[in-house]
Amino acid sequence: MALDTHPLNSLGFAKPPAETRVVVAMSGGVDSSVVAAQLAEEGYDVVGVTLQLYDHGAALAKKGACCAGIDIHDARRVAEQMGFPHYVLDYENIFRDAVIEEFADSYLGGATPVPCIRCNERVKFKDLLETARDLDADCMATGHYIQRKIGAHGPELHCAADAGRDQSYFLFSTTPEQLDYLRFPLGHLPSKAATRALAEKYGLSVADKPDSQDICFVPDGNYAGVIEKLRPGAAEPGEIVHADGRVLGRHTGVIHYTIGQRRGLGIGGLTDPLYVVKLDVDTRRVVVGPKDMLATRVVPIREINWLGDSPFDSQKEWHVSVKVRSTRPPREAIIRPLSATAAQVELMTPEEGVSPGQACVFYQTDNSRILGGGWIWRGA
Repeated sequence: MALDTHPLNSLGFAKPPAETRVVVAMSGGVDSSVVAAQLAEEGYDVVGVTLQLYDHGAALAKKGACCAGIDIHDARRVAEQMGFPHYVLDYENIFRDAVIEEFADSYLGGATPVPCIRCNERVKFKDLLETARDLDADCMATGHYIQRKIGAHGPELHCAADAGRDQSYFLFSTTPEQLDYLRFPLGHLPSKAATRALAEKYGLSVADKPDSQDICFVPDGNYAGVIEKLRPGAAEPGEIVHADGRVLGRHTGVIHYTIGQRRGLGIGGLTDPLYVVKLDVDTRRVVVGPKDMLATRVVPIREINWLGDSPFDSQKEWHVSVKVRSTRPPREAIIRPLSATAAQVELMTPEEGVSPGQACVFYQTDNSRILGGGWIWRGA
């Protein structure tokens, strides 16, 4: 007797949506709210989960900063409206240990960290994903703008259809095992306007909610202020020095500067523009120089997560495109593996402002596939 096989549903499972449980990571914003509402309307067994990661009041050391509370409230309202259960999990300790502490240490070490990547890697796609498994979910869905496609060797990570919303830079460390379990229902949409149109269609109260622009635990954009609260005494003064050795002035702390910075150096009266080219934490010196000193061609990276079909170190060279900053388009490059998790990346066109602590993300040159990436760990 032939077995009755059910066609694949929209999440890729051979069973009806009602028998498919999906945990949706809900931030309280419009993107994840639309994902949850859409899946609920399609008949899936949706469970919404919101993580309480930080206390804005503590982060800013002022009263009335209740943004985190508002986000949780907004997520809960969507769940109530669409008729699925919603849970709030206290992940403050995990988030502080896995993300905020490293952010502070990296900044104090003269790096330019990207905590959103670490949050996806160490909290959302690790601890939350395990929670989804504990809830017997078939998969976990998020509101990220990225695509998951099935290739010849299994699930592949691809850029979002809307290049302006693409979040691949922040998701390069997603492992093959995680990718097998994750779903990204918004990745194929042509624009953010299309997402907001869906929010209107479902009558969601967050349809017009503005996008968050800053790092969640630095809602006012003042990184140095947060670092000083996390590491009292960290902002020690020092010298601003030209690359040729001249002392040009004083600063109030290395943490106030980033590689490539031009404005706000406090060394006016010079004819030629100067940029921060190096942060010397040991001597508390901010080194400045002309723009051409920022150009970097060879970038050392480590902690590589590889999403290619054959082992990373099975070839001497990989000809790819790479991003060394989230805001820059991919550029042609050659990756030369040093081990399974370390490499040197040679940029065919030198990039300015390449900084330790940033990510270097790999892309296939002939299509939208993301091949992984790693962390820039020191100047070339």
